[in-house]
Amino acid sequence: MATTVHAPTGRPGARKRLVSHETYALVFATVYAGMATNMLLVLGCLPLVALAATTDPAASWPALALLAPLCAPAVVAAFGVFGAVSADSSAPVVRTWWRTYRAQWRRAVALGALATGLVVVLAVDVRVVWGHPAGAVAIPVLVTLVALTALTTLVAAVALPDHPAARLRDLLRASLFAAVRRWYLTVPALVVLAMLLSLVAARPAVGLGLALAPLLFAAWGGARFALHSALGTVPAPTGPSR
Repeated sequence: MATTVHAPTGRPGARKRLVSHETYALVFATVYAGMATNMLLVLGCLPLVALAATTDPAASWPALALLAPLCAPAVVAAFGVFGAVSADSSAPVVRTWWRTYRAQWRRAVALGALATGLVVVLAVDVRVVWGHPAGAVAIPVLVTLVALTALTTLVAAVALPDHPAARLRDLLRASLFAAVRRWYLTVPALVVLAMLLSLVAARPAVGLGLALAPLLFAAWGGARFALHSALGTVPAPTGPSR
């Protein structure tokens, strides 16, 4: 006697979801964190951004150099947000940014002023020896020092939120060590920052509105891993208390 086998008919609501609710929440939190960090960075660097957008940087570079250190706390605060969101995707972005900004303002400005001053002095030295016989020897050395300054500053800025109690002098020493020892991580991070600056200069709306946080996050990740792998340390959690 033949029997008829009927295919089971499940309800439409019983179908297995291809993407879980947790994945949707993670994507939304990541997009929100990027957009919010972009906005906070632009607000924190507004004087510098406004001056660069309304003047010729080649003529107004002294004023830009004076304002650049005031932008450092906003960048360090963004690094604090990256650390908090990486540890907990539900970490409050605005609260974490503002708390890190206030806590690290003095050290970040000092770091930015030191780095800006060194780069300006070295750049002026390059301009002075340009076209002279001594430039063939001096310019490569000066450019190398500029690169070391930029690498050390990047790693130190990444380290500030992770080590709030450390002295800036100690962080600079450790950052220089990590930047040189893990150059294959820090140099690409610096290249990413150079790409970001080029994008902002060519297309400010795209650079500041969309690419700022993602590219800065990529540079932060490389520099942070270089620091802690070189020193054999574990980054401290940066998320604020609820």
